[in-house]
Amino acid sequence: MHPDDPDDQKLTNARPTTLLGDAASTERTIGRHRAPEPPRRPLLGSTPVRVALATGVTCCLSLVAVATARGSEDTPRTVEPLAEAVADRANIADERASRSLDREAAPARILPSPTATPTPAHTAAPKAPKKPVKPRRPRPVAGLDQAQMDNAKIIVDVGLEMKMPRRALVVALSTAMQESNLYNLASAVLPESFEYANQGSGSDHDSVGLFQQRPSSGWGTVAQLMRPSYAARAFYSALNEIPGWQDMSVTAAAQAVQISAYPDAYAQHEDRATTVVAALTT
Repeated sequence: MHPDDPDDQKLTNARPTTLLGDAASTERTIGRHRAPEPPRRPLLGSTPVRVALATGVTCCLSLVAVATARGSEDTPRTVEPLAEAVADRANIADERASRSLDREAAPARILPSPTATPTPAHTAAPKAPKKPVKPRRPRPVAGLDQAQMDNAKIIVDVGLEMKMPRRALVVALSTAMQESNLYNLASAVLPESFEYANQGSGSDHDSVGLFQQRPSSGWGTVAQLMRPSYAARAFYSALNEIPGWQDMSVTAAAQAVQISAYPDAYAQHEDRATTVVAALTT
């Protein structure tokens, strides 16, 4: 159709256009042909746009609220326990403060060192053990020297230990004075006797010691008879076996034990023996 066609003109005049065009029209007139018009952007100020924006914002807020709720359910509650712990500590501090007003604080305990051992101040240092005191040597009497007096003391001490009467002590000392002159003698016949402590030697067969007792006669071994204490005990034991020796003279009693070839020789030592016994038993 020609654009001059009155019908076309009528159609064109009958549809006035606005600045943005008619919203209901989707076509525009180009010459004789009508082409579809592009969609027009709605104005922000229009009512439909406002409703759409409000609806979108509401949906977004709803999604955020749902996500926050789910996140709070999945994520451990760390803020609330921390706040509770702070509150509990504050309460405990308040309770301690209130108790401290009622009673005194307990004194601090001082633990001992694991390596140090406490030593009481009053404990004295351990005393050193006392050295054994040697017995005093008896002072010689009756013309005896120190070695003779020491041997006489051994003879008297053994007799006292065996509960022998005083007369037995005089008999024993008189016998030893006659036999060895109160010296512990070895024997030239027994070389073994020199292996032990001695104060000289004799030559009367195998006789040894203070009482010149013979091992061959059964008095004991050489080692035993060379000990003054053993020799004295052997003499007292033999004297006790003599019936009625207490009523005999010193010479008779000594001879009964010794069986000597010179029985009267013991009598000469009785006085000195009595003096020595008195000095050692006083």
